[in-house]
Formats: sequence, structure tokens, C-alpha cells
Amino acid sequence: MGYAMVMGEALIDLLEADLDGEQVYRQAIGGAPLNVAVGVARLGGDVRYAGTLGRDVLGDRIAAFLRDTGVDDRGVRRVAVPTTLAVTTFEGAEPTFTFYGEPPSYALLGADDVDLAGVAGAAVLYTGSICLLREPFRAAARTAWRTAGPLRVFDPNVRPTLLPDATAVDGLRDLAEEFFATADLVKLSSADAVVLYGEHDPADAAARIRALGAGAVVVTCGSKGAYVDAADGTAMIPAPVVDAIDATGAGDSVMAALVSRLLVGGRPEGLAVWTDYVRFALSVAGLVCERQGGATAMPTPADLQARWG
Repeated sequence: MGYAMVMGEALIDLLEADLDGEQVYRQAIGGAPLNVAVGVARLGGDVRYAGTLGRDVLGDRIAAFLRDTGVDDRGVRRVAVPTTLAVTTFEGAEPTFTFYGEPPSYALLGADDVDLAGVAGAAVLYTGSICLLREPFRAAARTAWRTAGPLRVFDPNVRPTLLPDATAVDGLRDLAEEFFATADLVKLSSADAVVLYGEHDPADAAARIRALGAGAVVVTCGSKGAYVDAADGTAMIPAPVVDAIDATGAGDSVMAALVSRLLVGGRPEGLAVWTDYVRFALSVAGLVCERQGGATAMPTPADLQARWG
């Protein structure tokens, strides 16, 4: 079993909460790619994280958390800017994010910072999310993506608060499709599909992305489960029934679980194996939704065994 290379943002989530009738914000380490890296490590996978952290107390906390979780941090670079904050509000269990910090501490990894030998030696390369909206990270991601060797997995992780107008949406769609076209796996949410394509049917969105060249597409649909489009067929896989309290990081846990399966079993030959991978990923996400969200919600195999048997 090889290792996964995960590239992208790490930041601090401030999660809206109620304390004795007063509205407060609970601090949590997050960022979709960091959540993926931690999720892979918690599931027993070997994972390296590449990104930039602010050279401040919050950056120190993220760095210590990565080390404590077992994520290889040799690709981390510290930068002299404050750590980005994502203020998170909720409608039920679903989060909405507003970002603070300019320039964003998470997007300062440049093309020259990429460990090309490390990327080439990886079994899986993951990138995506909001860091791709900014340079120099976008150049770093493109440099890694062009490196032959690993299976390439991508998640656009669309955040509407960072897309002020139709021009911004069009730009993100063009950028995402650049990565979709050569991805072995694309994971996106049904909400992402609506923003990018106006598609409320996950099957239509998945077919559109597969037609661009993606090897397989998984569209998560919240409590309904996930839709899978592979080379030899499609399937809708139901999610387990859970008592959701916080969906923050649930989609990232699906990606982490899929990456962990790719590390163990390699790229599936067909829909049947993709279905098994996704069913496992939904069990991981279900458990995450029953916990307070963020990277600390990512489960271990023992947690999964205790919850699902």
C-alpha cells in the first residue's frame, strides 16, 4: 500500500454554537484538504499533506494537530500571514462558510514548493477546493497534477460565498473542468452540481463530468446517499440512517474514505467495486455527521466497528 499526497487549504473554522443561551463560536481545525488528509490517516492510511500555514499561534495548533494525527507534514511551508478563519453558521446540520484573512494563509504554496518526486511516488494525488481560486496555489496544483504516477482525485468543494457573480462561477467551472478532464475520480456534492451546472439531477451532472474525461464520478446527496457514474454503469447508493447534528466535513470524509480504499485496493475495474467503496465512504460520513464537525470528527476503524459492526 502506497501513500496519498494531499494538497490544499488548512484553516480554522469558527463554528456557531449555543452556550447557556448565548451565541458563541467553537474553534475547530479544518479546511477540506486538511480534513481529507486527517481522515485518511485516521483510517490507517499513509498520507502526506502539502500546504501553507500561518506563522502564528493558530498555525502552530494546526501543525501540532497534523503531527499528532500521524499526517506527514514534510510538504508544509509556514508563511508570515495570519491564519485564515472560516466563520461557520448553520441551517439545521448544514454549514455555510464566510472566510476572513487576506491574503489567505492557505493559498501561498507555489509551483517551486511542490515535491515532484513525492508526487510521482504517491499512489494517489488529491487536490481541489477553495485554494484553487488563488495564485500561487493554483500553479502548484497544476504542476502536481501534470506529474505522472499517482491516481488523481479531485473535489471542487464549491463555496458560493467566494463566488460573487456569474463571471466568478464561470471561471470556477472552467477551472474545475480542467481538472475533471484528467481525473481518475471526481467527488462533488449535489449542491456543487447546482452551482456549477444548474443541475438538480446528480445523474446529469455526473454524466457531464464523465463526458469530459473523468474516470468515475461520485455525487454526494446528503441524507439520500451518493450517485456513482463509472465506465460500465451507474448506481444510487443509499446513506445509512443517522442522527445528524453537524455535517461539517462530511463530504471530506467521503473523499478520505475513497482515498483510503484506493490506497488499499487500487482503482476499481468496474461499478461493483466503486459501489463497495462508496458504501464504505457513506458509513464514514454518517458517523462524522453524528459528531461535532471538523477534522477532529474523522473516525478510526475502531469507531466504525463500534458504530456499524
